[in-house]
Amino acid sequence: MSGDPALRVEPFGFTWAPLVPELLVTELHRSLDFWCRLCGFTIAYDRPEGGFAYLHRGGSQVMLEEWTQPGRRWMNFQVEVNDLSPLLSAMDREKWPLYAGLEEKWYRAGNLEAGMMQFLVQDPDGYLLRFQKLLGVRRPRG
Repeated sequence: MSGDPALRVEPFGFTWAPLVPELLVTELHRSLDFWCRLCGFTIAYDRPEGGFAYLHRGGSQVMLEEWTQPGRRWMNFQVEVNDLSPLLSAMDREKWPLYAGLEEKWYRAGNLEAGMMQFLVQDPDGYLLRFQKLLGVRRPRG
């Protein structure tokens, strides 16, 4: 996983966009029916046990995650960057609170795992931004 992220073709069979909205939904199965059956999106990969699906249609991509907070609609923007340090420094300098601190996470994506260092921060209106630096792809650890 190197080079310009916008031009990189992932081993998942599609180009993984550097900015992908993640919609927090109340019932994943209802949202999948709408996005796939009605709107023509395809599930690129999912984690049913975690209430998550990554969809694509042509060059368009969206993530759906089941969320149990009633009455609340959030959007989580996943933003790929080459270096998290300047962002973390800016947040610290301005004393802007992180929603979730820096952590290494590996997410199952089909028969592979995609690794990233990431943190989440909320904008003034409550939208979440997940800034991440890709660590690579590996086979799932058992």
